[in-house]
Amino acid sequence: MLSDVQRLEVTIEAWLIHLEHEGGAAANTLNAYGRDLAQFSSFLGGRLGRPPLLADLADLDQRTYRAFMAARRKAGIESRSLSRTMSALRSFFRWLERREIAKNRSILQVQMPKKPHGVPKPLTVEKAQATVAAGMAQEVDWVAARDTAVLLLLYGCGLRISEALGLTRREAPIQGRESLHIKGKGGRERLVPVIAIVQEAVAGYLALCPYPLHADDPLFRGAKGGPLSPRIIQLTMKRLRDELGLPETATPHALRHSFATHLLSAGADLRQIQELLGHASLSTTQIYTEVDRERLIAVYDAAHPRA
Repeated sequence: MLSDVQRLEVTIEAWLIHLEHEGGAAANTLNAYGRDLAQFSSFLGGRLGRPPLLADLADLDQRTYRAFMAARRKAGIESRSLSRTMSALRSFFRWLERREIAKNRSILQVQMPKKPHGVPKPLTVEKAQATVAAGMAQEVDWVAARDTAVLLLLYGCGLRISEALGLTRREAPIQGRESLHIKGKGGRERLVPVIAIVQEAVAGYLALCPYPLHADDPLFRGAKGGPLSPRIIQLTMKRLRDELGLPETATPHALRHSFATHLLSAGADLRQIQELLGHASLSTTQIYTEVDRERLIAVYDAAHPRA
């Protein structure tokens, strides 16, 4: 028999399982939402003077959520993370109501924190090319060949780092595989073309990798043979920032931003870029138009009848 405290913990776990299996939530999202609910439970415990119970959720009012947000802000949490936390809580309470476990709509009356309006910070074409070419001069080194292959997947295919490192040996984009089938955020699937230079880089890495790679094994290996950690690629970018004089915004994800921005500059359609990136909404992709204002002004001047 579960105690009342355990019932809340089990209910939160059931919600996370629902998000994973029915909502297709990514592992990073599940981890973040789990932390969000744990922080909220801890906050409630502090206000109640005891561990919160499942029954307590039905009695929460708007002031409780506002106090929670104020406490998180005081702890230095930025609006973007706080907005995610509130989204997690809304999702949790909607699920509780659908399952007839508890009903409380107070959180829907609480205004969501405003996210700062950020603009992607891509590299210039020259800097992006220098970044992915840095390891090519060291092809005898399998680690350098590996890092180059990963960076080319980010810049040449617009993959997220988690998507690139999630590839298996069976999915290796080498000659004969002209596209990748990627399952991204929210379980959204997309086909991404693979250009020749990416295929060559991956083939070069495979030829040098000292570890046996079976069909369902992770494609990219760490120095000791385990799955390659994203942290290693982040450190590689840090080294390249120092060597190539890149800005501090030059991160692995900046290569994905560069992929989108450079396609847009070359005349690619925004809807096509949305599909290549796997964005659920075109409005998410439209942020790249702010990066490429010069091209938009040129298109306007060329196309408008009164320009």
